[in-house]
Amino acid sequence: MKLPPNHPQRFILHDEVHARPPEALKAPLRLSFLALQGAGSGDIALQPLLNLAARYNVAPPPAGASHFSADFGAFRLKWERHTEFTRYKFIVAGADGDPFAAPAISAVPEGWVAALPGQLLVAAHAALFNSEIAPDHQDISARFFNGEVVIGANIAGGAGAAFTDFRIHGDGFSRWLIYDFSMTQRQAGRLVQRLMEFDTYRMMALLAFPVARELAPFLTACERELAEITTAMASAGDTDEPALLDRLTKLEAAIEKRHAENYNRFSATAAYYNLVQRRTEELREERIEGLQLFQEFMERRLAPAMNTVQSASARQQALSERVARATQLLSTRVDIARERQNQAVLTSMNRRAKMQLRLQQTVEGLSIAAITYYIVGLVGYAAKGVKASGFRLDPDIAMAVSIPVIVLGVAMGLRRVRRFATQSDEKDAG
Repeated sequence: MKLPPNHPQRFILHDEVHARPPEALKAPLRLSFLALQGAGSGDIALQPLLNLAARYNVAPPPAGASHFSADFGAFRLKWERHTEFTRYKFIVAGADGDPFAAPAISAVPEGWVAALPGQLLVAAHAALFNSEIAPDHQDISARFFNGEVVIGANIAGGAGAAFTDFRIHGDGFSRWLIYDFSMTQRQAGRLVQRLMEFDTYRMMALLAFPVARELAPFLTACERELAEITTAMASAGDTDEPALLDRLTKLEAAIEKRHAENYNRFSATAAYYNLVQRRTEELREERIEGLQLFQEFMERRLAPAMNTVQSASARQQALSERVARATQLLSTRVDIARERQNQAVLTSMNRRAKMQLRLQQTVEGLSIAAITYYIVGLVGYAAKGVKASGFRLDPDIAMAVSIPVIVLGVAMGLRRVRRFATQSDEKDAG
């Protein structure tokens, strides 16, 4: 059967539910786990895998791959690329003696590991043991965690147990001990993946914590500045408001700059913290007497940091909104003051225009009188000339009779000139 054309993203979206599947794990084994931030994208992120695959004659990942898994003989590798970080998981069979003395990553070429792109955010060693009974956590602390306080619980409904001290040891790695009481290989794989995701998302969530602490003094200073400006606004006159508006707009610009810088980080932290909580719930913990649960540890240690981040984000958002309201209010006041000033200017201009019109009319009247005077004089000269040539014409009478005619003609002429000038100005304005 012929189907309609596929959506360009159909197969990618359909296969997304199968992306990064947990790997089946059979105890005993050792794992090493790395999470790096800023590892690049495209060929840059894949290049280390291509080099390693060529070195061991293993099929390389396809172009644009977001996950890759292969057996390199001495070790197995699982690689995943996420939005903000890249994860490597190395697996080696066997976990006899001290699994942290010869971790899984020791089977990987040292130079290759050191050359991985990005900055290391999480590095952990883990050991998965077969066991029928829960181990003594005090013995575990002494043997594997240098006597540090251990956090642990029975997990997966009692099918396994996990322990860690949440500390970075001298080799730069944290440590996890996982015991398989009755898990299937798929269950063990999912459990290890949840624990490693739990550790990674915890660190990713904490990336915003130093940002929030650094932001606090800035927000305090901005809140103080805003309080000073709003107090001054209550008693400010028209001449003071433009300067206050300038201070307020500069404050708003500084706050919006920080908001733009921190928004993505704070939003990502909320998402990562939600994932940490989900992974903790999925562990299905059961208490081991004398030990703190992972959920309790997160609530006591991670939750306060997340509250600090949430508080800083909320303060920043509230401050931005308060500054925006103050800016709008002050801008309105400044606009009203400018409208009053403009109205006063227009009134003054209108008054001056009326005065100019009166002056113009006065000048026009004087102009008519002056022009009439000169023209009547010319008429008088003409009349005298006519009389001298023998015609009976009284120059004085001729001048007297011509005055009304000349006045009317001059007035009409000036009116026509003024009308022509007005029409020309209107055309230029149009």
